[in-house]
Parts: sequence; C-alpha cells; structure tokens
Amino acid sequence: MGEQSGGRGTVRRRALLAAGAAGALGTVALAGRDTLSRWWWRYSGTETPRVEGEVDHEGAEWVPASPANYRRASRPRDYTIDRVVIHMPEATYPITLRVFQDPDHGAATHYVVRSADGHIAQLARELDVAYHAGNRGFNERSIGIEHEGWADDPSYLTDAMYESSARLVAGICERYGIPVDREHILGHNEVPDVIRVCPGPHWDWDRYLELVRRVGGTA
Repeated sequence: MGEQSGGRGTVRRRALLAAGAAGALGTVALAGRDTLSRWWWRYSGTETPRVEGEVDHEGAEWVPASPANYRRASRPRDYTIDRVVIHMPEATYPITLRVFQDPDHGAATHYVVRSADGHIAQLARELDVAYHAGNRGFNERSIGIEHEGWADDPSYLTDAMYESSARLVAGICERYGIPVDREHILGHNEVPDVIRVCPGPHWDWDRYLELVRRVGGTA
C-alpha cells in the first residue's frame, strides 16, 4: 500500500516538475519574443536612418555624446516614449557637454539647456536610449533634459532657460502624445530606485508646466 501511494506521489511530483519546467520555458519563450519584437528592426533593414548633425528639436545644436553613453534604438517602435525627466548636472554647460562626451562616464542625456540664453544642445537622438535616469526602464521610456546649474543655486534658473526648455518639452509631448502633468514630466529625484536631488528645491514646477502648456496650446 505504501509503495503504491509513494508511486502515485512520485508520478504527481514528476507531473508538477514537468508542468513547472514547461511554464518556465514558456516564460523564457515569451521573454525571447518580447526581446525579438524590440530588436527586429536591427536585422530587417528597416532601421531608422541617421543623418549626421540632424536634430529632433528645431534650433538645437548637435553635440554628440560618446556612443558608450547611450544605445541605438528605434523608439517609439521598440520602446514607448511616455516620460520626460528633468535634470540639473551640478556643473556648467561646457563641462556637462564634455562629461557626456567622455566614454568612461557611462551616462548622457538627450538634451542640455544653457542657463544664460536657453541655447539647447542635442547629444543623442530621441529614438535612441540615453543612459540618464539611473533606471533601465525609465531610460527606455523617457527623454532626459539637463539644465545648466546647481540644485542649491537658483540664480541659474533664468527666464531664458525655463522658456527654452518649455518649448523643447512641449514639442516632445506633442510628438509622442505625452500628457503635460507631473506624472509624465518629472524630476530625476522622482525616478524609482534613484537617490538624487536634481533638479532641486528651487525648480518651479507650477511655472514650468504652465509654460509647457502655453507653448503647446493646451493651457
């Protein structure tokens, strides 16, 4: 009796193990399909062409980051763009550009905005994934914008910077259908699992979002 019961138990255990293995393989297969669906364009001859010096925001200056600080993609075909992350580098505009051109740095944003006059440099195309958020999921779904200055020094937050950045973000939101609100336009300090203070306590979110809405015609 005990041997028969043990036999049935063994059969049941084997069945459960087989089911578990099949489930795991199914999960791997689904993950594999998900990866392939995001990478197919690399092998199908339909990669979005890059034109040297081409920018996504009119008037921006192309100042390319090191290729080590971002990766080629085909957004929004492979990753949905639904967030904008606001940064402050704790550095001047020229130093920020220089750091993002350093392959050993390991990070870059898509844009850098200069304080004095609002001039914008684009360092990576919006279709590519820049390493700016410190969170892979947010890197893949967002566009990062640095604003020259220090989080504890409000003197860098000029009218020119706010207005230029608002025009930039209004265009991004229009291109990708991103709502102009604090859930979709957020500070680096609000990215999950990241410890940062930027853009800092002096960043005027109410003023900024109002500018973005006004420029985008949604005020």
